Amino acid sequence: MGGGIIMTKIAIMGYGVVGSGLIELIDKNRENNRRNEIVITSILVRDKDKYIDSSHIDVITTSVEEFFSAESDVVIEVMGGINPAYDYVKNALSLKKHVVTANKDLIATFGHELFQLAKKNKVSLKFEAAVAGGIPIIKPLTESLYGNGISSIKAILNGTTNFILTKMDRESLSYEEALKEAQELGFAEANPESDVKGYDSARKLAILSSLAFNKKFQWNDISIEGITDIDENDFKYANKLNCKIKLVAESFKCKSGIYTSVKPILVDEQSILAKIDNEVNAVILDGDEIGELLFVGKGAGKLPTGSAVYSDLNDIINNRFTDFDSFNKEEANVIKFASKTCNCILRIKTLNIDEAINECRENFNNIKIIDKSINGEVAIFIECTSEADVEMFIDKLKNQDNYEEAKKLIVA
Repeated sequence: MGGGIIMTKIAIMGYGVVGSGLIELIDKNRENNRRNEIVITSILVRDKDKYIDSSHIDVITTSVEEFFSAESDVVIEVMGGINPAYDYVKNALSLKKHVVTANKDLIATFGHELFQLAKKNKVSLKFEAAVAGGIPIIKPLTESLYGNGISSIKAILNGTTNFILTKMDRESLSYEEALKEAQELGFAEANPESDVKGYDSARKLAILSSLAFNKKFQWNDISIEGITDIDENDFKYANKLNCKIKLVAESFKCKSGIYTSVKPILVDEQSILAKIDNEVNAVILDGDEIGELLFVGKGAGKLPTGSAVYSDLNDIINNRFTDFDSFNKEEANVIKFASKTCNCILRIKTLNIDEAINECRENFNNIKIIDKSINGEVAIFIECTSEADVEMFIDKLKNQDNYEEAKKLIVA
């Protein structure tokens, strides 16, 4: 190609937050990247009238047929959701077009099928923006750390829940108040279920785990707990233990398989994850050769996520391709409860607190009363051999007459 200009024609599905961020970056970098000319040939939207003032109005369409008939080398999917993105991406790959997506739902659910289709048609499917927004984590896992065996992943992968938990902790807001503020600031959707119930983090963890452990993970096999049951008393107890509450996505190798979970966890206030606040994400990888690596940055937003999509696009333009075989390997043996020592706070609501304390002493070797100032509730710090033992103990309590409610919070 010598010193000539490389022209790449792209078609973009979606012109929302991420799509507009990508287009802004493409336009901004034209002067700095004169050797690679990126031409936008089509932008697919639901309502063209919303973009009447766009400088790209001439290529904006609501017609799927018109979108796919436009000449393009790369199709970029930033619509989100499974439908109709799944069908559109399949069609693009079948037409032998490279695809870049920011869609973690799509990759976590149909990655195995889509990567096979890409391979069959000798095109690339890239997805750096699907996990942790602007943090470059897919490329390090698949390229930079290729010589390392990854033993564990520990991460904060959802900016919405991290923002809510930060507000609840720092400003003593209720869950409902913190969620409302997150929605007003655009950090939470009108329907926040996928975020607050942990599903979003689980999908991202499934993708990272597939790449790290070279196995196929189904996100709904992961043990998932959201943050909807976290209240101000959880923070009160956490503070007594010098801890912060974070929604932690974690996977690590065990003798019998790979443990995976997404759940609220108490982390020491001096730890790395305790210092990750608001909408920021963090991923900690442990490699057998390089040791512990930390990746931190904004996990969502117009330009952070747009920059990850733009990076994938430039990889394709410069013929840098990666073969993602992990999604087509054998299914991982996912472990729900790790066989390792587990510390937790056990909150028990009961008509007989003394009886509940005695029950704990009989079942666990080491317990400590954290607080019993709240009427009808006792908070107890417990050391036990596994999380499964705590679950069995809670089930046992349910059969007692004086019992009202119990919940646990794992202490890292």
